[in-house]
Amino acid sequence: MKHSTKHAVVIGFALFAMFFGAGNLIFPPFLGKAAGSAFLASITGFLITGVGLPLAGVIACAKINGTYDKMANRVGKKFAAITGVALILVIGPLFAIPRTAATTFELGVHPLFPSVPQSVIVILYFAITLAFVLKPSSIIDNIGKILTPALLLMLAIIIFKGIIDPIGPIVNTSYEGGFSKALIEGYQTMDAMASVIFAGIIISSVRSKGYENATDIMKMTIKSALVAVAGLAFVYGGLMYLGTQTSTLFPANIARTELVTKLVQLDLGSIGAVVLSLCVALACLTTAIGLLASGAEFFANLSNNKISYKTAAVVMAVVSGGIATKNVDAIISLAGPVLQILYPIVIVLILITLLGDKVKNNTVVAITTYTALTVSILDTINGIYPNSIGFIKYIPLSSAGFSWALPTLIVFVIANISMKSKNDTVKVESEVA
Repeated sequence: MKHSTKHAVVIGFALFAMFFGAGNLIFPPFLGKAAGSAFLASITGFLITGVGLPLAGVIACAKINGTYDKMANRVGKKFAAITGVALILVIGPLFAIPRTAATTFELGVHPLFPSVPQSVIVILYFAITLAFVLKPSSIIDNIGKILTPALLLMLAIIIFKGIIDPIGPIVNTSYEGGFSKALIEGYQTMDAMASVIFAGIIISSVRSKGYENATDIMKMTIKSALVAVAGLAFVYGGLMYLGTQTSTLFPANIARTELVTKLVQLDLGSIGAVVLSLCVALACLTTAIGLLASGAEFFANLSNNKISYKTAAVVMAVVSGGIATKNVDAIISLAGPVLQILYPIVIVLILITLLGDKVKNNTVVAITTYTALTVSILDTINGIYPNSIGFIKYIPLSSAGFSWALPTLIVFVIANISMKSKNDTVKVESEVA
């Protein structure tokens, strides 16, 4: 189609905005401050997990012309339903969506209007979010054409001003382990989890623009994902570079949110608070729109439309609003252990999907996924009750939060070599032919 480039840009901008929440705004400057002149290793690590994993998630979904549910069905329908609901609840009304509203209040509104109650902002926030979500056919265009350009403009102003007129010197901080530490920070953005949910509305948007052939849908989805990745790489790199200029300006124990606030104030002067407020509000709003729309679509499909898309969206918004009246730290503490359990499952299913018919059958998928689930549960218990499961600390990469990775890889290799039958393998290639 002659408008394919335009479509890829609009959809890619929307995907960028849905990924880029306030959490993504505060991680890179903090890494840059710690790394100083050695920031290249840190940005590389952060891009691998903060950008590479979400890209892999979108490509995996495009490859099978589906989302998380289709990937998880290879383990079992009950497994897909239970983990799918848990995933939607955690990155939806119980955690991520309320966090966007609470963050908007704490960083975007309260500093400028300290007398405005949080409850008022929360109600207004979700009224605006629902205005976009209740018209699903126009969500991508509204985000891609209206909200993302505004967000990118604000971020570009902050970044280019800091490059042209640095706020401080870039020094050697003797930072060690920058690459591995950045891998963890990128991992903690949780964007890979969101990618297998967002992919649904991205693929639907591609179809709405006239792409019917499965191969064309996959190509357009990947093109859009690459646009989003380019935007994320630019912003992450720019914000991390600005962070390197603060190594001598602030103490090492400064909070991430405080660092961003002070950085922007030094960068842009008195108008910095206003620009930061707009950035936070736009970043959070676009993420909330994507999560709420995806969650509503998930529950509508799960119930065979006994729960309508609009009903699901309204209920999720009300629940999210109730939780959003808490502070950000309280919201984060609610879902931490569940995220630690779910994230490895999502990553394993993404990688297995990308491997296609190299994975012999669904038994291999199930064994591998349950291994990741078991180890991540044990690791989570060990985190809640320190040293209760002593052997966990001896597993390579456990100190970095990846205790599940090596056992899962070993089990996958052994299972895939020992299995012979391919009868129940999902023929990924047939769905994009």
